[in-house]
Amino acid sequence: MVTAQSVPHLILRTESGNRFLSLVGGNCWTVGRGDDNNFVLPDRWISRNHAMLQRMETGEFYLIDLGSRNGSFVNGRRVSVPVTLQNCDRLTFGQTELEFYAPDIDQAADSSIGGDSQEFTATATLHVRRLISVLVVDIRNFTVMTRQIDEKVLSEVIGTWFRCAGDIIREYGSWVDKYIGDAVMAVWIHGAQGVSYEEMIRITRALNALHKMTSKLHERYPLPFPLRIGAGLNTGYAMVGNTGTGDRPDYTALGDTVNAAFRLESSTKQIGMDVALGETTYQYLSESGVGNLFKQHTVNLKGYDVPTITYAGSFTDLEVFLESVGNP
Repeated sequence: MVTAQSVPHLILRTESGNRFLSLVGGNCWTVGRGDDNNFVLPDRWISRNHAMLQRMETGEFYLIDLGSRNGSFVNGRRVSVPVTLQNCDRLTFGQTELEFYAPDIDQAADSSIGGDSQEFTATATLHVRRLISVLVVDIRNFTVMTRQIDEKVLSEVIGTWFRCAGDIIREYGSWVDKYIGDAVMAVWIHGAQGVSYEEMIRITRALNALHKMTSKLHERYPLPFPLRIGAGLNTGYAMVGNTGTGDRPDYTALGDTVNAAFRLESSTKQIGMDVALGETTYQYLSESGVGNLFKQHTVNLKGYDVPTITYAGSFTDLEVFLESVGNP
C-alpha cells in the first residue's frame, strides 16, 4: 500500500506542526522566498530563488544551490556543487530546516549489499549500449570574470545560469547529466531506430535557447561583459547506466561519444567558432540545410592520435538555420 510517508517528500517542522511537501509528479522543485517557487519559505535569510531539487531518471535526488546569499546546507555542511541526497538527510536554507525522505533510496542501497562484512558496496550496475546525443556547454572567459566581480555576485550568476540551463534542457526533452564548474553536460537518449529529424532539431533549439539565456545575464547582474558560451554536440553510441559506489551512484553515459563532445567544445576556441558538431550529428542535420552554414574543420582533439573532422559555426549561423527549418 502506497502511503504519503512511503513516497519521496520533505518535512518542514514549524511551531504550528509539521508540513508535508511532496516530491511526486515532477522532476524538479525550487525552494525560495519568491512566490514563483514550488516551495515558498517565508524566511528573510532565504534568497528569492534559493535552491533546487532535481530528480534523475534513476530516482536519485540532487540538491543544487542556486547562488543563494546565505548558502544551502546538507547535514550541516555547505554545498557548493550539486550533491546526491540520501534518505533522512537534513537540509538547511537560511534559518529553516527540512528533512528529506525517500525510503526507496535506502531499499535500493540495501538490495545491493552483498554481505555484512562489506563496508562499501559497488553499485548494482546495469549499463546498456544506447545511441545518444551529448551536448556540452561551457561559459567563455569565466576565469577572467571571477577576478573582476564580487564572490556573492559570482555565486548568484552561476547559480542562476545552472537553474536556467536545467530548465531549458528539461523543456527540450533531456536532463542535466553533469554540472561541472562553469559547464553543463546534457544527454538525449535515442531509440533503436536512430535519431529522428525532430529530435535533432529539438536539441539544436535547446542549444540556441541556452545561448540566448546566457547572453542576457549581464542585463540582470553587474557583469564586466556579456557572457558567452561555447558548445560541442556529438552523436554516437555509449554505455548508459549507473556508475560510482553504492552510497553515491550516478546515472550517466560513458564512452568515446561523451569524451569527444567535451573535446569538440574545447576545439571551438581553437577555430574561433561557437558550436562544433561531430560528424554523425552533422549528417543527421545536413539534409536540413545546416551544411550551407556550418563549415568543415580539421582539429586535433586532446587524447586523439589522428586529426578529427568537425563542422563548426557561430550562434548566428545556428539561428539562421533554425529559422530556415521552421517548426518541424
